[in-house]
Amino acid sequence: MYLLSHITFWQSSCTADQFNPGDTRATVARIRATEALADLAGADLVVEAIPERLALKQALYTELEAVIGSEALIASNTSGFPPDQLAQGMKHPERLLIAHFWNPPHLIPLVEIVPGSQTMPQTVKRLQERLQVMGLEVVLLKKAIPGFIGNRLQFALLREALAIVQSGAATAEDVDRVMRASLGRRYAMVGPLEVADMGGLDTFLDIASHLLPVLAKDETSLEVLREQVVQGKTGLRSGEGHYVWDEERKVRIAKRRAYQLRHALRP
Repeated sequence: MYLLSHITFWQSSCTADQFNPGDTRATVARIRATEALADLAGADLVVEAIPERLALKQALYTELEAVIGSEALIASNTSGFPPDQLAQGMKHPERLLIAHFWNPPHLIPLVEIVPGSQTMPQTVKRLQERLQVMGLEVVLLKKAIPGFIGNRLQFALLREALAIVQSGAATAEDVDRVMRASLGRRYAMVGPLEVADMGGLDTFLDIASHLLPVLAKDETSLEVLREQVVQGKTGLRSGEGHYVWDEERKVRIAKRRAYQLRHALRP
């Protein structure tokens, strides 16, 4: 049922203006669900995307290594664990690396690859080539850092957004409106360092000199999240977070997101 719900969501985002219906049907037909790890015996690449609990992941790798071939790769979709920590206890740690996809992965092309200290260069090359053939945007990190690149940028932005709401300067809705109507559109075309170059580094230095010292730097803004979680307000799943997530809002946001992503990716 879990797999079917994801396929249904994927199909709802695949419309004639962006995807060939024949390709869509063929892709869905190739998906085969299984509850037996033994069915992975012939796989040359296993992407692990189980819950973010270290012991659980390490236990799975032990089971996988007893099933898959010696040349098969294991790529973790972890959002935060470093590869060397994940590989502890593995018979062949050289086969493991991180391949961090972004949701929804059929529309957002980024995959961050993070090799461990024991990952073989050939392993990295094989995974890069596989992902590039799939039309994905592959970024290889030179070393493992907490949160990789994308999540570090995302949570720096989230910290400032929470601090603004906590200060009373703006509502959550206003912060999101500003993001969607400005930076969201800009960063879809150029990155923050490109923007700085284009705007003039001297200008950005002047602004940064008086703005950076007053930006959020500590974990005070986490209290906004902590208070909501304690109250059971975990967001969309519970029906309330910064917003009340009734059915009308869920449908409206899902449609807006799918529409914007489809048209942003149009050739």
